[in-house]
Amino acid sequence: MSNYLMVLVGGSCGAVCRFALSSIIKRLLSTEFPIATLLINAIGSFFIGLLMSAHPGDFHQLLLGTGFMGGFTTFSTFQYENISLLQKKSYLILSSYIISSFVLCILLALLGLHLGGSAIFWYN
Repeated sequence: MSNYLMVLVGGSCGAVCRFALSSIIKRLLSTEFPIATLLINAIGSFFIGLLMSAHPGDFHQLLLGTGFMGGFTTFSTFQYENISLLQKKSYLILSSYIISSFVLCILLALLGLHLGGSAIFWYN
């Protein structure tokens, strides 16, 4: 399978999963705080940490990392929501969203990296 096709397939699946999960979260948790994007990016950060810990080959890196996780997580929506909150003058929500996004996503990526490394250690 060509590299472009792997990224296309993975990215398409990731985007559809993001849309579905985002719709469910927004239905369950109606709030001005953009919780759906925060949770999706946090989940994606955790799984990219797991993937990194496995040191995947090109096939899995392109399909799952660049493709699926690239389609699942969304920096553009994060920026769109930041601008929307700024325009609404919702400064407290904006600042808490930015800080919680960066802190939570980094911590979960590190947790995924750590847990994945531990799992590989015990598997071998």
